Amino acid sequence: MATRHEFKTEVRQLLQLMINSLYSNRDIFLRELVANAADAIDKARLESLTDPAQARDWKIRIEADKNLKTLSISDNGIGMTEQEVLDNIGTIAQSGTRAFMKMLEEKGTKGEDLPELIGQFGVGFYSAFMAASEVTVVTKKSGSDAPAVLWRSQGEGEFEIDTAEREEPGTTVTLKLKEDAEIYLEHWKVSSIIRKYSDFISYPIVMPKVTVNEDKTETVTDEVLNSQKAIWLRKPSEVTEDEYKSFYSGLSNYGGTEYLKAIHMSAEGTSEFKALLFLPKQAPFNLLMPDIQKKGLQLYVTRVFITDECKDLLPDYLRFVCGVVDSSDLPLNVSREILQDNPIIGRIEKAVTARIITELKKLLENDREHYEAFFTEFGRILKEGLHTDFTNGEKLKDVVMYQSMNHEPGKFITLGEYVDAMPEGQNEIFYITGEKRAALDSYPGLEYFKAKGWDVLFMTDPVDDWIMQSMMQYRKHNFKSIAKGDFEDKESEEAMKKAGETYKELTEFIKETLSGQLAEVRFSARMTDSPCCLIVEGNALSPHIERLFKAMHQQIPETKRILELNPKHPLIEKLNAALQAGKKDEAASAAKVMFAQALITEGSPLDDPAGFAKSVTELLVKSL
Repeated sequence: MATRHEFKTEVRQLLQLMINSLYSNRDIFLRELVANAADAIDKARLESLTDPAQARDWKIRIEADKNLKTLSISDNGIGMTEQEVLDNIGTIAQSGTRAFMKMLEEKGTKGEDLPELIGQFGVGFYSAFMAASEVTVVTKKSGSDAPAVLWRSQGEGEFEIDTAEREEPGTTVTLKLKEDAEIYLEHWKVSSIIRKYSDFISYPIVMPKVTVNEDKTETVTDEVLNSQKAIWLRKPSEVTEDEYKSFYSGLSNYGGTEYLKAIHMSAEGTSEFKALLFLPKQAPFNLLMPDIQKKGLQLYVTRVFITDECKDLLPDYLRFVCGVVDSSDLPLNVSREILQDNPIIGRIEKAVTARIITELKKLLENDREHYEAFFTEFGRILKEGLHTDFTNGEKLKDVVMYQSMNHEPGKFITLGEYVDAMPEGQNEIFYITGEKRAALDSYPGLEYFKAKGWDVLFMTDPVDDWIMQSMMQYRKHNFKSIAKGDFEDKESEEAMKKAGETYKELTEFIKETLSGQLAEVRFSARMTDSPCCLIVEGNALSPHIERLFKAMHQQIPETKRILELNPKHPLIEKLNAALQAGKKDEAASAAKVMFAQALITEGSPLDDPAGFAKSVTELLVKSL
């Protein structure tokens, strides 16, 4: 005889939330019910290892009845006794409903966020009421002589328990679909959900499919909806190149099937997971558009799809990597919110990051051509880790690359190669930041280093200035910008001091002429051929990053430059001679042109381009 039972208060609240709210991803209910069915088969299969009589042809079956408007999900798994039904459906102890509802209240979670949360607390079964006006469960315990049990509810505070007719062990969940959920009666809809969420469940998920023959008769056959082929669980030697390409094409948002490298991972111990990661060949158009770029790896838990964008599995500077992580430690259907603080996710992220960096170093050492092509595409992103990932910062320094003064345009070198080539007497790693190689090549401050035979790294990515604020050393050699700070050269120290005394009146005149535009005017041995150059103090923003901020309409304090003069250049001597001869107007005009040329050389815009052109014209006229 049927008996009626009341749901606990928290369950009634949950059911009302399920029934009365609208969800952005209603499909989730089918994922939950299929995952429960696979779980039940797992338990029965485990029992069959010690009791072979319990072994059977494991299968999950989905059936849609368009006349009755019902959708059924059946398994031949472990099944439940009447007491287990009472324990597992509708009570606090087993379902975790109280914790779930408390979390919703504390977090202020909205209805549209619910699909991503339900599985974490073992309440996935209740998601059926998102689509159903009534749910019926018929279940028979495997290996038990007890009759099958029927559970039925309309989700309105009560449920019914009765006996039922069922010979085979397992469970069938039947949903009487709401009018606005009848799309789930369509074969194509069910099939697409299974392929998205449950494709890699290791048991066949079958559904009858009707085929209309040429003679207008119909043939009904069982179609297997899932592939059951989790490519990441197979040995690399068992996966064909076509399978890799097909899988990569479905994973990535880069387009095409070409990838640079596939990386298999299998971790055991404190965190057990398997992963298949891909290094892409080409950057997508939206690589530098964080608002529209898909980031993160696909996350599965025991082959059940959870999310295709688990950002916490990768640091942001590896966001170009795509792939799959399948964990056996995480709770099934863990929510995105819970992922952020889950220590298991943290351990997986640490292992995945270390492996990717190791593979990048191998690629650099063994296939330099392909690595340089890869770095050209993704280097600017990878370098962000130098500033953000203190754990792997030193390892990342081994795989970043730069162009340099002593190498032809387009040629990359590593920091290790720079240090190995440092001549005797050089103790620092010199660099300069800017927008383009061509502009940096003409910077006057390079002249001293050319004369010495010392190399200078050219850093032309927008992130380089930001990164160099925290990148202090490599192999115990300090980094030093050649466009910042004092220039230390003991051999010329006395000569520069003497020049300062000789041309004291000139330096004061130039500073007065360019009042408000310069922090200081001084002499330096930094140049051998050019008359002057502009530098900034060590902690000030570089001209390059200052221009970037202005391009983004960011308000930043104006940095006044230091104008360094070359006392050996004829222009400095002629400027001084004109000043001594009382030709202050001519000297002032020449000083302004010289300053404007220095701004152009460093890549900075002129406040008055027309005035500069006029001054140059006047000087040309006078010289002819």
